[in-house]
Amino acid sequence: MTSLKDKSVLITGAGRGIGKRLALGFAEAGARVGLLARSKAELDLAHLEIEHAGGISLRIRADVCDFEQMAAAAERMRSHFGGVHVLVASAAVQGPIGPLAENPPKAWAEAIGTNLLGVMHSCRAVLPGMIERRGGKILVLSGEGDMTPRPNFSAYAASKAAVVRMVETLAEEVRDHNIQVNCIAPGLTYSHMTDQILHAGEERAGWKAHEEALQSRITGGVAPEKQIQLALFLASPRSNHISGKLIHVADDWKRLENSNINSELYTLRRVLKVS
Repeated sequence: MTSLKDKSVLITGAGRGIGKRLALGFAEAGARVGLLARSKAELDLAHLEIEHAGGISLRIRADVCDFEQMAAAAERMRSHFGGVHVLVASAAVQGPIGPLAENPPKAWAEAIGTNLLGVMHSCRAVLPGMIERRGGKILVLSGEGDMTPRPNFSAYAASKAAVVRMVETLAEEVRDHNIQVNCIAPGLTYSHMTDQILHAGEERAGWKAHEEALQSRITGGVAPEKQIQLALFLASPRSNHISGKLIHVADDWKRLENSNINSELYTLRRVLKVS
């Protein structure tokens, strides 16, 4: 496993789901982990699991929708761990499930607020320190709808596609500061969002999404180890030549370590049809 000894990692949405799995993986790799979430109970449990495994973590109760709280979280990381070397933006919500014509506009906007503005707040909070240090890694979790349409999940899909383009844009802005920014597509995995889809039912979620959720509940989905390995790679110096990319856990990403990446690969882009 890649070692991140003496590195400080701030993980949003670290109380449950993929965020928690990544937090455990980073702690096992020797990183000092800042656990950020809204739920005190979930933070306490994640902290306890890391502590029992011999890791180091800091509980930070905050809401990514509030920039002042995120700025305060970055300051706590600076005072406790000397700053943020790696940001993992994992916090996200499902948003309303069902046809857009039936979605409550407020719930739709709230999903954008968490999934897109929450990522922006997180990045904005840690960037000054990374720029001053002339180095840093930002990993953003994407999700279904980032590369293809996702009927009945318009808020989630729109927010994730927007996040990918934001990552590509930010990567260009901070390239000269030796900061790499990438998206991780974690694949289908069992989480509380899976249960939300199952609860909504096939009629609102659609048969495909409902079937995928059933399979994720039965099998657990993508193994956490695959998600952790990709995250650790993108957080390490081994990936310093990779930035502004959307990489799926199922991609043959290990070959990227010793390869130059075509600028058109692993990007969110429009395919132009030549007449």
